[in-house]
Amino acid sequence: MQKKPFKPKDFMMNYALYLIMLLIVIIIACISPKFISLRVIRDILTQSSTKMLVALGCMFIIVSGSADLSGGRVVGLAAVVSGSLAQQAAYANKFWPGMGELPVIVPILASILVGLLVGACNGYAVAKLKVPAFLATLGMQMIAYGVNCLYFNKAPNNSQPLGGYKESFGNLGTGSIAGIPILVMIALALCAVVWIIQTRTCLGREIFAVGGNPNAARVSGINVFKILMITYMIAGALYGFAGCLEAARTGSATSSYGLSYELDAIASCIVGGCSASGGIGSVPGVIAGVLIFNVINYGLTFIGLSSYWQFVVKGLIIIIAVAIDVRKYASKN
Repeated sequence: MQKKPFKPKDFMMNYALYLIMLLIVIIIACISPKFISLRVIRDILTQSSTKMLVALGCMFIIVSGSADLSGGRVVGLAAVVSGSLAQQAAYANKFWPGMGELPVIVPILASILVGLLVGACNGYAVAKLKVPAFLATLGMQMIAYGVNCLYFNKAPNNSQPLGGYKESFGNLGTGSIAGIPILVMIALALCAVVWIIQTRTCLGREIFAVGGNPNAARVSGINVFKILMITYMIAGALYGFAGCLEAARTGSATSSYGLSYELDAIASCIVGGCSASGGIGSVPGVIAGVLIFNVINYGLTFIGLSSYWQFVVKGLIIIIAVAIDVRKYASKN
């Protein structure tokens, strides 16, 4: 079989994301050589871990040809719910006075259950009630935030930041094994699971089919309602678990947690090669997208540049990445 000749243009199209990230790292490292260190890499990976889960959930939604604006507020709700169930028995400002310490699995499952419930509501509204995904998830975003504020403001807490977590819960976000943060290990494990679901299962193929052409998928015998419900529930579970890990990582939780996480996730997915029209997306691309934005955030802060420039740089990267992506797929057709 004859090998295809090397084409610089095709190489640039296929590896543009990674080249952009490498260029950003080189520029920041030139300004501040201390940026290239194990401590910085560890910090970036740790900060990226919870957002990675949100982006993975968002990827499922985008690949299915839908949208979800509720992710960030689900993260916040799950963080408060899990945090309220993970406090030490002797903590003075306990959210549930008189309740003993619960096994660490309880706040984890509670956060995932919260995400599953919100995901099921989103899926039903979009797939059954035919509410446009943008509006359905925007409404659910408001509902999740309202419920979070009501729960967080409940006496005797009265909107005080949560804290006093038991050690086993806090270790999920701050502990490490052989120098590798547990949070990073969890994120990598879930990336592997999502990759297997996406590329090695019937469910993954059906999600791509629904996103590519829902009418054709329906004609071929795929239950589009079922696929959308499962997709939104998987995304919700990932949002919920991300909220639990975010509470563990920061050692606190408030109703403001998760603000704009869904926008960062959508941007990471688009920059990572997911098509806004559905049917296209990959786990490695999403990982690259999340890392690009977190390297930018951390790097620009590291060199003392105003945080406002982060928005300018991220906006430019999104535009450039989408333009490259459109040209790449147009050249294949």
